[in-house]
Amino acid sequence: MANSSPPPGTSDIFPEEISSWYLLEDAARRVFPLYGYGEFRTPVFEYTEVFKRGLGDETEVVQKEMYTFEDKGGRSLTLRPEGTAGVMRALSGTDAVNGNEWRVFYTGAMFRGERPAAGRRRQFHQIGVENVGRAAPEIDAECIAMLAHYLEETGISGSHLKLNTRGAVADRKPAEEALRAHFSKNIDVMCEDCKNRISKNVWRILDCKQAQCKEHIENTPDIVSYFSDETKNYFSKVCSVLKELNIDYEVDPRLVRGLDYYVHTVFELVHPGLGAQNAIAGGGRYEIFLPETKKPVIGVGFAAGMERLIIVRDALGLPKPDLKRSPVFLVALGEAALASNMRLAAQLRKSGIAVIAELEARSMKAQMRAADRAGAEFAVICGDSELQKGVLVCKNMKNGEQIEIPSENIADYLKTRIS
Repeated sequence: MANSSPPPGTSDIFPEEISSWYLLEDAARRVFPLYGYGEFRTPVFEYTEVFKRGLGDETEVVQKEMYTFEDKGGRSLTLRPEGTAGVMRALSGTDAVNGNEWRVFYTGAMFRGERPAAGRRRQFHQIGVENVGRAAPEIDAECIAMLAHYLEETGISGSHLKLNTRGAVADRKPAEEALRAHFSKNIDVMCEDCKNRISKNVWRILDCKQAQCKEHIENTPDIVSYFSDETKNYFSKVCSVLKELNIDYEVDPRLVRGLDYYVHTVFELVHPGLGAQNAIAGGGRYEIFLPETKKPVIGVGFAAGMERLIIVRDALGLPKPDLKRSPVFLVALGEAALASNMRLAAQLRKSGIAVIAELEARSMKAQMRAADRAGAEFAVICGDSELQKGVLVCKNMKNGEQIEIPSENIADYLKTRIS
């Protein structure tokens, strides 16, 4: 039998909570267009192959966490576990594949079958950006600077930027061989996941959080030393631009991010307000091969978890915006007054005044209690005598003062007095 709780790993967002979500979304719509980004929307599910090709068959997201199903036509579809692959699928049919730049951002729900925890849900929400079609270290640095600007706009301070390079695709083989040689010496005492990763995706070992693996990860050789000079120079330029922009960062040689499509720059912002799962945003540069594309779609971007940003804002003690508007409560005494109030409510709402109108025949006392519960600043009372005189009684709910106002002047009167 169903109960009032949503499925595990999901949550209801009540009206009194929604202001925090609006704040994050509104900040995105203010900041990102300043950098030339336009809002973009893709379906919440895609053909499964989009994620298998885009994210990599051996990633844990694809292997363990995707919600995949067949439609009536027998096609395999998957609820999106992240936003980038779907955006790339859409842009692969544009001039982005020929090096023409697209700048887009998105907000929306994502889905992963993970164990629920604080800041980690099965249905979660992200705000993300993608700069698609061109590659340059300056573009990467500007993307990171835009993320910092966005967090500043939301009021979040105290985050810490971690930065690394995954190298170019051509750099991967010697680096992977070095990693495999290092971990092979102790793989017997490492966790089962890492035992599988060493042959399938050795980079993922660097992201393991198990205690028995940490010591061996900390002793990992310097992978960047296996990269080409071109790759090292690319990363050095990203770092120098960030310094010029006065953005502090820490180079973390074990930061790899969890998806196969990353190349060159990868980054993560962490915040102590989240506890152990402390990443609030992350991203990097990528190359994604999608079904029916002969060459990769390239870009750089990031995604920020909205639930995590809200947790951090709460930990910082930042106020939630108050979106609730104190309504005017229309009290109706009699059927004729109720019909008149319906017309009055429509008129006031078109004038920009929030209104709650009593729509049932109830006593004056009951209606005034309802006006008080609704937080109304004013109650506008209409009965047979008011209709005959062409007036309305306006009661100030704070001080109890009442005044008769000609019906045709009530909108102007209220506009000058509502907070």
